[in-house]
Amino acid sequence: MIIHNVGYHHSHDADFFIDRPSGSGDYLLLLLRTATIFTFRGGEQIAPENSVFLYRKGTPQQYRTLPKSMFSNDWIHFDFELGEEPRFATYGVPYDTIIPIDNLHFLSFCVKAIAYEHYSQNLYRRNSITNFMELMFAKIGESLHQPESEARDTRYEMLCTIRHKIYSRPYEWRNVESTAHEVRMSVSSFQHLYKKYFGTTFLQDYIDSRVAYAEMLLTTTNLSSAEIAGLCGYHSYAHFERQFHKKTGISPKAYRLQKKS
Repeated sequence: MIIHNVGYHHSHDADFFIDRPSGSGDYLLLLLRTATIFTFRGGEQIAPENSVFLYRKGTPQQYRTLPKSMFSNDWIHFDFELGEEPRFATYGVPYDTIIPIDNLHFLSFCVKAIAYEHYSQNLYRRNSITNFMELMFAKIGESLHQPESEARDTRYEMLCTIRHKIYSRPYEWRNVESTAHEVRMSVSSFQHLYKKYFGTTFLQDYIDSRVAYAEMLLTTTNLSSAEIAGLCGYHSYAHFERQFHKKTGISPKAYRLQKKS
């Protein structure tokens, strides 16, 4: 896998517009955090937030943000190496198609990891990049085979949106009551359905999202544990350390040392 350029969590003003009549000269994978207007196949289509779009090499690229809206996305410009494209095609990810997805936070994590590897001097960075790309294709392919019963359930869609939010912005304060109100559910229904769909409670998932974010920061930055606690939304370092230890079995400082050894 050859990465030409990669961007993680980029935001643009309301006048953002891409118009490449001959494409970008490579393949382009877009992770759309906000709704986006695409022009293709003779007309316009709106991709909802939390969607993926994979441009085939040579396809005209024309997309823009909704009027009076900000635009936020992750993106990867890439080329397949010899023999790779048929293997990646087995995951069934279609080109030039809007693909709503329920695990954008995980794909975004992969983009961030790819960006880190791309700009690093790691010995096996190309292998790591290829593995992350293949994992992304696998997860996008899986999303296309989501059970129909879940796909038709608007409650499932609403709760997926909430889960996207807590994993993409784990530092934002939430509690059960306010989040249940956000999706117009009673607290008891919200808690029951969240556990049913995702196999964990909302509060535990919320904590897990913060710990996962902390793990990423501990392994990819030189920020102190106290600074990372603040970035993860904690006002008390002791509270952060207690929850981190309960989830991982070790302290944040020990986790960093373990990953660097």
